Amino acid sequence: MKILIINGPNLNMLGIREPKIYGSGTYGELIRMIAENCREHGDGSDFFQSNHEGALVDRIQQAYFDGTEGIVINPGAYTHTSVAISDAVKAVGIPTVEVHISDVDSREDFRKISFIRAACVATVTGEGFGGYLHACDILREGRAPDESAEKGEL
Repeated sequence: MKILIINGPNLNMLGIREPKIYGSGTYGELIRMIAENCREHGDGSDFFQSNHEGALVDRIQQAYFDGTEGIVINPGAYTHTSVAISDAVKAVGIPTVEVHISDVDSREDFRKISFIRAACVATVTGEGFGGYLHACDILREGRAPDESAEKGEL
């Protein structure tokens, strides 16, 4: 399986940005962990991070043409604001799992709103870096969401 991991704004600052919320691991460490996990499962992996909404939309659209079979996306702050990213996920029709390092449902009220959730097959929150591996497992298994990864509604 070819899995695309997309990270939105400020995720390149992991390890620096609010370590009490996001942990002390760096973006590089996150990418290495996911890449190793994908190799162990015989999957291909590609990574993309941008602080710009249009670049994220462009990469999602490119996935349609490059053989991507699953997307794991942490849209960062665009989770709560971007109809464009949600529309891009819907347009390409590639199974997508929304992931968040922190438990967004236990944080500020605005973080509980996700425009992308309805376009995704599952959502994983509050599992730290391990949530990305859980998201990859969901894509590999092609399974419906369960209690720990629920399909969301707006």
